[in-house]
Amino acid sequence: MEVINALGRRKSAVARVYVSEGSGKITINKRDLTEYFPNPILQFVVKQPLALLDAVEKYDIKVNLYGGGYTGQSQALRLAIARALVKINADDKKALRAEGFMTRDSREVERKKPGRPKARRRFQFSKR
Repeated sequence: MEVINALGRRKSAVARVYVSEGSGKITINKRDLTEYFPNPILQFVVKQPLALLDAVEKYDIKVNLYGGGYTGQSQALRLAIARALVKINADDKKALRAEGFMTRDSREVERKKPGRPKARRRFQFSKR
């Protein structure tokens, strides 16, 4: 099997993954998964598509990850891994879609408007 690549985005985080056959090692920005995401919940989020297909120890995954915060990054990585798994075996798409791993979460931060302190918040108003 050659190297399969895929892209995942969430908020302002972008994850580029390169999947090859191996022993289940996930390397993010040249660091191990447990080192990059010390929080076990985020590690679980990243491994969800692999766990669903019983492929946790089948593939080595190399990731370039930038932008956003740690939650957005982990979810971008989950989407990228799911997309790469579908490129490897198209039959897995139905199971991944049923769990919601194939859907790009399009919610972005709304921009700040002029004359307001935030996007929709108004400055404090007093009638006196």
